[in-house]
Amino acid sequence: MTTATFPASRSKTIILWSLRILMATLFLFASFMKLTGKPDMVAEFDTIGLGQWFRYLTGLLEVIGGIGILVPPVSVFAAILLLAVDAGAFFAQIAVLHMDWIHTIVIGAILGTVVYLQSHQLSRV
Repeated sequence: MTTATFPASRSKTIILWSLRILMATLFLFASFMKLTGKPDMVAEFDTIGLGQWFRYLTGLLEVIGGIGILVPPVSVFAAILLLAVDAGAFFAQIAVLHMDWIHTIVIGAILGTVVYLQSHQLSRV
């Protein structure tokens, strides 16, 4: 390894871990809100109209993704899972809930960056 590539590699590692931790924290908090039945979450999923089982499924997917994104060998797949959950939230915000949807775009961009930074793992599959 040359000294010229070391700083870029180290910077990439620091950025990647920072984004992983940020996304893990966000999604684990969101899953806690859903799985513990916070009234706001129950009301949102009532409005969506798919039933409370969908709240539990979403919370479970967020737990799996939130933990998985911190495990390097599966992090890229967890980020893709969370990106799918985020896309669902985007469409729910736009089509049904009519609430702020900008945060879903920001989260999607961060998750997309995490996937991009680890895209070399996808070629091994």
